[in-house]
Amino acid sequence: MKQKSPSTYQKTVLDNGLRVLSHSMPGTRSVSVCVYVGAGSRYEDDSHAGISHYLEHMLFKGTHRRPSSVEISSPIEEVGGMTNGATDRELTSYWCKVATPYFHKALDVLLDMVRDPLMDPQEVEKERGVIQEELNASNDYPNYRAEMLMDQMLWPNQPMGRDVGGTKESVQGISREMMVDYFHRQYVSSNVVISVAGDVSHGEVLEAVAPMVEQWPQGTPSAWHPVAHDDQTQAKVQVEYRKTEQAHLLVALPGISTYHPDRYALDIMSTVLGEGMSSRLFVEVREKRGLAYEIHSSATHFRDTGSFVVYCGVDPQKASYAVETVLGELHGIKAVVPEGELERAKGLAKGRLLLRMEDTRAVAAWGGAQELLRNQVLTVDEVAEKVSAVTAQDVARVANDYLVPGKLNLAVVGPYRSGRRFQSLLSV
Repeated sequence: MKQKSPSTYQKTVLDNGLRVLSHSMPGTRSVSVCVYVGAGSRYEDDSHAGISHYLEHMLFKGTHRRPSSVEISSPIEEVGGMTNGATDRELTSYWCKVATPYFHKALDVLLDMVRDPLMDPQEVEKERGVIQEELNASNDYPNYRAEMLMDQMLWPNQPMGRDVGGTKESVQGISREMMVDYFHRQYVSSNVVISVAGDVSHGEVLEAVAPMVEQWPQGTPSAWHPVAHDDQTQAKVQVEYRKTEQAHLLVALPGISTYHPDRYALDIMSTVLGEGMSSRLFVEVREKRGLAYEIHSSATHFRDTGSFVVYCGVDPQKASYAVETVLGELHGIKAVVPEGELERAKGLAKGRLLLRMEDTRAVAAWGGAQELLRNQVLTVDEVAEKVSAVTAQDVARVANDYLVPGKLNLAVVGPYRSGRRFQSLLSV
């Protein structure tokens, strides 16, 4: 085994390539176990759209040792624990959080379901209907539809622009054999990270994990699909008609990858603009003008792309006014941010990060996701230092570099038959 101890995390790479991380948190009463797998919508072609998400559901439906979903959930719930999973574009995660004395039980259940799923044909068919209803439910939310429209605009005709769950049609075409093949291809040891956080030592974690995973098969997983960048030069609007009481608006521009040197400057730009009740957008759009109950901005980062997005929900008759107001704030951020405002934004970003790290699940997730996606773990202190280093000039520079009029996108879901009324507004 190769051993490495990066700062507060400890990491061991087992002989089969599986990576085990631990973060000891003395004094906590819980232990969280997270399993991360390199599987997600970016690994799928059109005919397999949604297979990662479908497979995630099936892993909770039983194993050879625990042949029903109740036999998976009951051992965790009978000790007050929680377990769940999630599928995203670049990874699939499974997690369990229990009181410290039940660490071994949680680990056994979680690794059993991830390692040896039954995938009973009858359960596959039942879950197909469940997933299609999940897609139906999501599509009933107009704010979710606005997000999907925006993804399609930012990343047209490629996996990044698709719903992670696929479509009802693609899910209908996924067979059990396709899932078994995908499972054996992606769920190989070198494509898996196990991350544990709580009042346990790295030695205890290794002693518990190693016997359970030593027979985990090795292999070479399929690669993810890189983004085909769209050479957008003109602002775009896309509208979906819904007879709603509120217009749901997303203003977005292409962003940058998780590795980009401007990442933290762009994050702080977003914090100044629309994160928190003292942000510019919240104060201007909600407090001063009373246009929206909810408004916020966010910056997301993936392996080779990203986005900057502003969302708000407004009275349909005031939507144009709201868009103008948002764009005015995007223009204003291009000037140098006052030092006091910058320091408040950096304090907000760092403080929220530190508060998250009181929870064992958040700590386990922090290490596991980074290890899978980046092959390294930046500690909270290292990230806080990067945030602290952002200057007002950095924020102005990234605002001018990335908030480009020709790359603006506006997605609208509401009672409109066309986007003509919005097109002329799009300039920053």
